[in-house]
Amino acid sequence: MQQGTVVRSTGSWYEVRDKEGEVYRCRLRGKFKLKELKVTNPIAVGDWVRYIIEDPQENTGLITDILPRDNYIVRKSVHKTGHGHLIATNLDQALILATLVLPRTSLGFIDRFLVSAETFRIPAIIIFNKLDLLDEELIAYQDALMEAYEQIGYPCLAISALEDESLDELKALLANKTTLISGHSGVGKSSLINTLVPDLSLRTSEISSFANKGVHTTTFAEMFEIAPDTFLIDTPGIKELGLVDIEASELSHYFPEMRQLLGQCKFHDCQHVHEPKCAIIEAVKREEIALFRYENYLSMLADYDNRR
Repeated sequence: MQQGTVVRSTGSWYEVRDKEGEVYRCRLRGKFKLKELKVTNPIAVGDWVRYIIEDPQENTGLITDILPRDNYIVRKSVHKTGHGHLIATNLDQALILATLVLPRTSLGFIDRFLVSAETFRIPAIIIFNKLDLLDEELIAYQDALMEAYEQIGYPCLAISALEDESLDELKALLANKTTLISGHSGVGKSSLINTLVPDLSLRTSEISSFANKGVHTTTFAEMFEIAPDTFLIDTPGIKELGLVDIEASELSHYFPEMRQLLGQCKFHDCQHVHEPKCAIIEAVKREEIALFRYENYLSMLADYDNRR
């Protein structure tokens, strides 16, 4: 029995890397049912698995067990109601790549990603790409956003993925960790990875002229070793990130700036919408909590009401 890490998932076949760096193409033995986790994919990139080698000449095998996960990031399935889709597992940190132009990443998307990471206390980093395309006004706006996020504990960087000299600080953040990189299509994930590891030569696409949307260039999630003991998980571009397995009453726990005020509201079951003497609403009025973060919190709460 061998043990390894899933480094690529194509839906039916999984590439599993052993400790020596050898990669085996593996199938699943039967159907795996995961207790208390309704997902469309039983295995995700980052999973630790046990497998048996079926054909040493062809490097093929059979996955027999999925080992317990430290954590995972999951999104709402677009194909199966009430189910999630595992994006990646066993992460040291998660990185969201955002852009203010071509395409523009919504702050709602960023905050949903951060909430998803917070559910497992996965440290998150926000990288704003395409700095070279911004005028002075947008640079000032981006700086204000970065300051707002850094004040609540999220490291931020502004980079141009095509310019290697702007990436030294990012490389230091990635060193000796397994990092998920996520974002909309077109924000430059493949370009960034190509700059970090030129030998990979990932396929990139131009931005579609229609609505300035990105064109999908990554079809399947894949893990790359970009330096010794440093792994980056690239994922297909995400259009929307629906939250999974978070109750409406728990949502504020996953906003760090709200979490520190919990217990200070008049009502113990306060949802921080219109209740009197709400500590969080008062903090928003005092501008101690960013208005855009609070509005995104209300938007996520509205999703629960719509589902009901």
